[in-house]
Amino acid sequence: MIVPIGGAHAIGRFLTRLGPLGTRGRLAGLCDLREEEVFRRGLDEARVGSPRTRNEMEQLGFYVCVRDLEDELIRAVGTAGVEELFDSQGDLRSFRSFQSQPAWRGRKPEAQMYRFVRSSSRRNLRYARLFVEAAVGRDTLPRPLDALLSAV
Repeated sequence: MIVPIGGAHAIGRFLTRLGPLGTRGRLAGLCDLREEEVFRRGLDEARVGSPRTRNEMEQLGFYVCVRDLEDELIRAVGTAGVEELFDSQGDLRSFRSFQSQPAWRGRKPEAQMYRFVRSSSRRNLRYARLFVEAAVGRDTLPRPLDALLSAV
């Protein structure tokens, strides 16, 4: 079962509420790079483990995205694939308009796509699912997500 925990800072409380380590099912999680230390402290506080390295976190079933999951997925799908998804969802014209804004002109397409997707929570949720489906279809799931899914 996949459950939202309410943000990285909730990891310790969430794990503690699950009860003693021996009574829990298999645990696994995914966090953004900027949340890695928060997860380490939470794992330690909940007595799941005291990982000092990313490898030790992974041995406990917790994986770190390079930046965050959206960034991982955009790279996994590729710029052409993301543009195809934007087109299929009727957002390519809006994306082109976004790209032409002075603040975003000349930036890398991946950065533009990342900001465009994250500019609306509704858009972010919709494209997260579409990016995962596209990455699965291309057999290019980002390593942290692939490892997480293999762990559960």
